[in-house]
Amino acid sequence: MSPLRMPALFLGHGSPMNVLEENRYTAFWRKAGKTLPRPRAILAISAHWYTRGTLVTAMASPRTIHDFGGFPQALFDTRYPAPGSPALAEEIAELLAPTPVQLDQEWGLDHGAWGVLIKMYPEADIPVVQLSVDKTKPAAWHFELGRKLAILRDQGVMIVASGNVVHNLRMVRWGGGDDVYPWANSFNQFVRDNIDVQSHAETHPLVNFMQHEGATLSNPTPEHYLPLLYVLGARQPDEPITIPIDGMELGAISMLSVQVG
Repeated sequence: MSPLRMPALFLGHGSPMNVLEENRYTAFWRKAGKTLPRPRAILAISAHWYTRGTLVTAMASPRTIHDFGGFPQALFDTRYPAPGSPALAEEIAELLAPTPVQLDQEWGLDHGAWGVLIKMYPEADIPVVQLSVDKTKPAAWHFELGRKLAILRDQGVMIVASGNVVHNLRMVRWGGGDDVYPWANSFNQFVRDNIDVQSHAETHPLVNFMQHEGATLSNPTPEHYLPLLYVLGARQPDEPITIPIDGMELGAISMLSVQVG
């Protein structure tokens, strides 16, 4: 692996309250920010910018988006004033051609992006560009987009994708505890068992994840799962891939994270 190559991360982001709380997941995010090579810029891919078409934030100063409700005022008062990078946004648009990419001036950074970056890089001094997840495209398309983005890692850009490989808010056990649904455990283990597979998109078991018997309950909608595929696509041949932290919360939310490189 090139000494200049940045890692690619998929982070299970979980509840927005992780911004205010300290736990074993946020401890990993903090450690990653301190121990991984420092990037010149970050490409964030979040479950929470789920669009028709592909957009990339292209403003110099992206706003902090509080895209949630019912949480303490302290969470709404939190800002993550990282700079943007219009130049990187244009580079990404060129890199993804012929896929049309809209240079967006409205969005900013949603909590799936800044909620993890605020722990990794609390000084907010690294430029961040966010790429949307196109809801109209199949899973293999997202994997292949990750392949196209991989070159950025050799140019000092860290890919930080966030979501949850099991995410069913309708089935969460709000009382907490360790009572995890069997289908949630089964699907989470399926991801673990196949994370090191290297194959074409058409045959990769994690691209074809809906074939798993627990997939429909684990991902009633796919937006929290799809960011993982960008990181898998960005992996280079024989590059190490690890699961640095894992866990199930509220019975139906997986906090599994993946590191490439």
